[in-house]
Amino acid sequence: MSTPVGQRIQSLIESNPVMLFMKGTPDFPQCGFSSRVVQILNHIGVPFKAENVLADPEIRDGIKVFSDWPTIPQLYVKGEFVGGCDIVSEMAQSGELQTLLVEKGIATAVA
Repeated sequence: MSTPVGQRIQSLIESNPVMLFMKGTPDFPQCGFSSRVVQILNHIGVPFKAENVLADPEIRDGIKVFSDWPTIPQLYVKGEFVGGCDIVSEMAQSGELQTLLVEKGIATAVA
């Protein structure tokens, strides 16, 4: 995406090893799906950066085009799109998310 919003999204993803595009903030999620992903990341103990898509309609629409994924939240690890709430939940339950984070060199509190 070579638009200004696409470049902003790319910059956020590249600048933050674990980047979550969500509705609301980690301290005050504005939807249950965003809240669930924040809970998972906090439980694993991985530091992450979050972008509140409700604060910027361009980011809210642009992230869906950027990832070709229709829903929010969206999690990126080391520049790679991981998925939304269902995928992140399944990966956390099976241990795949923790394995991915370790493989990408991201420290977590839960091994």
